[in-house]
Amino acid sequence: MSTAAAPVRTLRTGTVLADLLPASRVRDVALVVGGAALTGLAAQLTVPVPGSPVPVSGQTFAALLVGTALGARRGFLSLALYAVVGMAGVPWFAEASSGYAMPSFGYILGMLLAATVVGALARRGADRSVLRTAGTMVLGSAIIYAIGVPYLALATGMSLGQAVAAGLTPFLIGDALKAALAMGALPAAWKLVGRKG
Repeated sequence: MSTAAAPVRTLRTGTVLADLLPASRVRDVALVVGGAALTGLAAQLTVPVPGSPVPVSGQTFAALLVGTALGARRGFLSLALYAVVGMAGVPWFAEASSGYAMPSFGYILGMLLAATVVGALARRGADRSVLRTAGTMVLGSAIIYAIGVPYLALATGMSLGQAVAAGLTPFLIGDALKAALAMGALPAAWKLVGRKG
């Protein structure tokens, strides 16, 4: 009696989407640079928030997607590259800004940590189902805010309550929409790969 097994390469725990590409150093470098570039491009999709020095942007979604798709190590390197190049003067932070002397820089530091954490969770299969993906995105967003909001308070002289009102509350609906996109996209990508494998 024989049973058909699911393709090992697509369903094995410890694999992220990027691992499905043929392994090489060139692949890893291209993924890291591509993840940084994607985050920089997504950061240009911005909507100003009245009363807040932090705009709604696509960079948080890109950072979480990069971490999840690339895994912890490559996700960290990708977001580190994004941060370092932006600090060096390339205007690819939100609203074509650069440098580190801006009130929203704490969110970029949060994205660096969040990409690492969601990448580690993805290696444990956290991006394979809708509910697990939702939890992963919520945790990643919480990490970004846990660093970004206190940094905003320190950088602007706001109280913590004011920083929460200006740098967290206005973004919750957008974050829910971004999580919904990820909840659909990531598990669907795994299903598609599983059919092709």
